[in-house]
Amino acid sequence: MNVSDAIKSRMTVRQFLDKPVPLETLREILEISKRAPSGGNLQPWTVHVVTGEALKSLIRDVEDKLKRGVNEEPEYNVYPPDLIEPYRTRRRIVGQQLYDLIGVPRSDTPGKLKQLARNFRFFDAPVGLFFVLHRQMEIGQYADVGMFMENIMLLAREYGLDTCPQEAWARWPQTLKSHLSLSDDEILFCGMALGYRDEEAVINELVSERESFENFVTLHGF
Repeated sequence: MNVSDAIKSRMTVRQFLDKPVPLETLREILEISKRAPSGGNLQPWTVHVVTGEALKSLIRDVEDKLKRGVNEEPEYNVYPPDLIEPYRTRRRIVGQQLYDLIGVPRSDTPGKLKQLARNFRFFDAPVGLFFVLHRQMEIGQYADVGMFMENIMLLAREYGLDTCPQEAWARWPQTLKSHLSLSDDEILFCGMALGYRDEEAVINELVSERESFENFVTLHGF
């Protein structure tokens, strides 16, 4: 698969098959992905790969806390407060497209919360990845981690796998600190589900819109 095909076929998958991913495949993807650029070659990322009983234990813990109404304070805002246009509309549209696709009406708040909670099952993916940084790191290093994650998502396509990047996991910093044995100097940035896409799942038919070239590119000197 060439790079263009990997980019075009990458999507946020929200339903995976119950099919394990070989450790050797995971190792190869992460080994190649580490060639991502980082300012000063800091390579600021640390990755925790979770599967098997460790994954099930985490899922059970979060599901129990959700049932009991337990909440944790995120350590950063996934979205800016009072999101301005056009970003607010883009977020609203893709959210509504998702719920329309799976038959959850706009007024069905419990249905929306149920779908949101599926994040914390990794959408049934067999592998969860967590990306962690040292607290000293700043915005430039978060960008570095994003490029590293993009390498993983594109390489997954080459191996016949799919992914779902999940900043939703930022809602559970203390739970993840416990399960991943994170130090006080570390901060969880993002999770990612990885596995084989369920081709028959309706929810995986969602293809989010992208702006036209003219709307996000300003040409100088051409």
